[in-house]
Amino acid sequence: MKKVTLADVAARSGVSKSTVSQYLNQRFEYMSKTTKEKIEKAIAELDYQPNYIARSLKQKRTSMIGVIVANIMHYMSTEISRAIEDYFNQHDIHAIICNADDDSEKEKKYIEMLRAKQVDGLIIFPTGQNAALYKKMEQENYPVVFMDRYAEGIHIPAVAVNNAEAAYEAAEHLIQKGHEKISIITPPLTISPRIERVQGFKQAMKDYNLPVKKLSVINAEISQVQNEMKRLFEEEPPTGLLAGNDRVLLETLAFFKKESISIPEDVSLIVFDNIPFASFYHPAITSIIQPSYEMGAFAAKCLMKLMMGEKLAEEKNIFTCKLEIRESTAQKQ
Repeated sequence: MKKVTLADVAARSGVSKSTVSQYLNQRFEYMSKTTKEKIEKAIAELDYQPNYIARSLKQKRTSMIGVIVANIMHYMSTEISRAIEDYFNQHDIHAIICNADDDSEKEKKYIEMLRAKQVDGLIIFPTGQNAALYKKMEQENYPVVFMDRYAEGIHIPAVAVNNAEAAYEAAEHLIQKGHEKISIITPPLTISPRIERVQGFKQAMKDYNLPVKKLSVINAEISQVQNEMKRLFEEEPPTGLLAGNDRVLLETLAFFKKESISIPEDVSLIVFDNIPFASFYHPAITSIIQPSYEMGAFAAKCLMKLMMGEKLAEEKNIFTCKLEIRESTAQKQ
């Protein structure tokens, strides 16, 4: 069966090949509605499929971008990825989503693979462990945007939230409810959001003249969170607890169920992350909500500007979190 060509579409619609090419590249500035309808009808009748490889060679663009997510298990990552995909889909650019599993080697392989496929740009939730690779992209002016995190000494545009201030506000809320024994639990402090959240927590404790004891700050692998919580509640049981992200929260809830610890009667609980079930869990969980979809859409727009050769006004773009107070925090009795 003969492959339908651009020339066939042009002949069927009664226009030149260059006009069809302009239509396919969405350059409609000087094209009448009638011409667009003729080309659209011809494409449908002939079932024409554009040759994206040939087009990318001619334009020196592939109309593909890559998104390297640190860990797809985080609901925030899913929301951000959806926003990025939605934005680029509207511009006929395909998004390839890769999951690095918080593994620097896997991240490195994905960066190298996507660049070998000549994607037009990258949005990366960086592990922070591939400095040489980040620096190379920076020096080459390759279109790349960091999401959620920064990497020390690397001047690549980043989109993140006010982690320290949000954690401070959460700790302050517990303190104002009369809690003095408060702990924060996060995964290991290998990336900037976790470091900043602990900094904000510690600053709030300091400002309110409350001690930060040995187990006030716990940083553990997810697989060890329940073991660390058992030690915490045996040695220095808190009345207020800040779970550093959604995966820590799930381990916390599992531990509370196993140990028959009641929320908020035994401990008031706040989670730093967007949790779909937080508002209808019983009791509803107080959450630090990040504007994930808006962040993803903004990062996509930033990347598009870089791909078009524009400069960005800001290197760090910080979004503000919202503390959504629900039933899981209560006045200490």
